[in-house]
Amino acid sequence: MKKEEWVRKAYEIAAERYAAVGVDTEKVLATMKDFHLSLHCWQADDVAGFEVQAGALSGGIQTTGNYPGRARDIDELRADILKATSYIPGTHRLNLHEIYGDFKGEVVDRDQVEPKHFESWVQWGREHGMKLDFNSTSFSHPKSGDLTLSNPDQSIRDFWIEHTKRCRTVAEAMGKAQDDPCIMNLWVHDGSKDITVNRLKYRELLKDSLDQIFAIDYAHMKDCVESKVFGIGLESYTVGSNDFYIGYGASRGKMVTLDTGHFHPTESVADKVSSLLLYVPELMLHVSRPVRWDSDHVTIMDDPTLDLFSEIIRCDAMDRVHYGLDYFDASINRIGAYVVGSRAAQKCMTRALLEPIATLRRYEANGQGFERLALLEEAKSLPWNAVWDMFCLVSGVPVGEDFIPEIEKYESEVTSKRR
Repeated sequence: MKKEEWVRKAYEIAAERYAAVGVDTEKVLATMKDFHLSLHCWQADDVAGFEVQAGALSGGIQTTGNYPGRARDIDELRADILKATSYIPGTHRLNLHEIYGDFKGEVVDRDQVEPKHFESWVQWGREHGMKLDFNSTSFSHPKSGDLTLSNPDQSIRDFWIEHTKRCRTVAEAMGKAQDDPCIMNLWVHDGSKDITVNRLKYRELLKDSLDQIFAIDYAHMKDCVESKVFGIGLESYTVGSNDFYIGYGASRGKMVTLDTGHFHPTESVADKVSSLLLYVPELMLHVSRPVRWDSDHVTIMDDPTLDLFSEIIRCDAMDRVHYGLDYFDASINRIGAYVVGSRAAQKCMTRALLEPIATLRRYEANGQGFERLALLEEAKSLPWNAVWDMFCLVSGVPVGEDFIPEIEKYESEVTSKRR
């Protein structure tokens, strides 16, 4: 029996099993077709970017590993992204950091960036059906230091305010060109290595900087703000904490970004979804696997990610959440990391959509605790994987592990030749 035949046969059985608990698998397949991840461009080159004056990676983050074959320029990066997406079902977005501009050999400092530096990205995205999202970049710069938007030095703070204002202008141009809002994420690493006695002062400065940055409203982009627990070398204090950005986002009507690596190991990011959705318009996700806090391992189908996507569906909030990936593993094949992490996130969403939520809600409303728990447990062994395989099949991408030799071939023929 050919693989396509058993995939279809398994799906037919799965569809019947799910129908018995009130789930329409055809509707799930249609929903998955419109589920778009925002793929992070920085996985392919270890967060190096394309600035002519680029320095070492800094600002509370680092990439570990030296697997050969990272993308060295814009053409290699684009080729790697297209190769990765050829193994990921559905259509997706691309999330760019400012340092990935097409600077064409010109020295462009961060406070001088313009939409023209991303025009080729917009054109490339249009050609390949890939819409763009954006990020300001506060790290890896001579003026980064420990403090950027919260820096008491007015000249440094003004530099980063101007940088971020210009990034919003870039995002607006992207959104207008692609006729779909560009999501711009703002994260700064600002913090302190050791004890500070000026917590309030730095947060007052950050709040003032953000108010200046967001003074202009745009029609074609959406802003989100991202917190963190700490950065490497900045362990004792983070200016832009979770509490800070929840307060700011709620008071200013801004989207809040939840990065699954930016919380204490025992915190449930899934539990934050329902609370935040009461006070902010939308959420942005940065999904990774925080083995030890923000270690940025490749996303897998683990319990925290399953819980996060399930909670979004249980909140009927799929259209109020934007789904980005954020990891940069330089210890394994980078294209393989893209594919494994992306497909894992999609599997989690498939599982979440297949949950018999209507029946579960009825049980809960009727006080039928045993029935609710029993169905939650039985749903774990329903044939969700047959629906996932069918989604891959109808999307024209490899089913199961068939992508592994294809990525090995690309490594042998392309990435292994990079020096």
